[in-house]
Amino acid sequence: MHLTFLHPLFFLLAPLALCFIWCAREQLALYFAKSHLLPRSIVPKHLLPLFTALLFVIALAGPIAYEHLAQNAKKGRDLVVALDASGSMSGEFGKSTKFATLIELVRAFLHKRHDDNVGVVVFGSFAYAASPITYDIDALDFILRYLDVSIAGNNTAIGDAVATGVAMLQKAQANEKVLVLFSDGHHNSGSVSPKEAVERAKRAGVRIYTVGIGEDFDAKLMRRIAAETGGKSFQARNPEDLQEVLSAIDRLEPSPLRSGTYLGTRPLFVFLLVLLAVLLAWQIKRRL
Repeated sequence: MHLTFLHPLFFLLAPLALCFIWCAREQLALYFAKSHLLPRSIVPKHLLPLFTALLFVIALAGPIAYEHLAQNAKKGRDLVVALDASGSMSGEFGKSTKFATLIELVRAFLHKRHDDNVGVVVFGSFAYAASPITYDIDALDFILRYLDVSIAGNNTAIGDAVATGVAMLQKAQANEKVLVLFSDGHHNSGSVSPKEAVERAKRAGVRIYTVGIGEDFDAKLMRRIAAETGGKSFQARNPEDLQEVLSAIDRLEPSPLRSGTYLGTRPLFVFLLVLLAVLLAWQIKRRL
């Protein structure tokens, strides 16, 4: 069983409850110039109104207990990352290889995507879905750590990579669909041309961001893929550039708040209202 509040903004009223003590003591100063000399036992008499006011604020915040939060897959964003694992990705890139650096930074990037459905495509001579689109970022992290260069061959099938990513996104139901394509080479393999893959992306409403790694990649093709699908193209000459590119994509595609439906709910504010009614009745009786 979990606890949450349906209207947490009502907690902003909590500081007003302090007025039940402060204001009451200020009123004493109208009659007693040295009210600070009065016995401190006066203060506890005002703790009950304070407690009552705080209970009222908590009740307004709408506390509920629930068993499970069912996520709404039609909200948020579906995001697929397509990773180039061709032989050229074993080239030096800073203190490590292009592929090792890419995996490390993509893992960190995905851990910031708290409320996205994320999938992974790996491509070389051919492309395949390394992970279906999922909320489970920890499972994705596990998969990414076991990928290696040439796992899909040594060539570069950019068309297949885009087509595979688009096919995955077409099966999802989110309102926004994004593909982030990383590559350091030129399209020279696969069964789907980049042109045909881009057409599929446009029909599916998939926005593509392309990231060229290093210097020897088809910048013209990468720019065209991004431009025709409403995305943006980047170049990362070194690990620092790649980190900045991922940060830029994170800003361009901020992770939305995931919506959902609370299942097995039990409203708790009812008990608070009953307690408030008892306390108020007792205070009114005491004043009569």
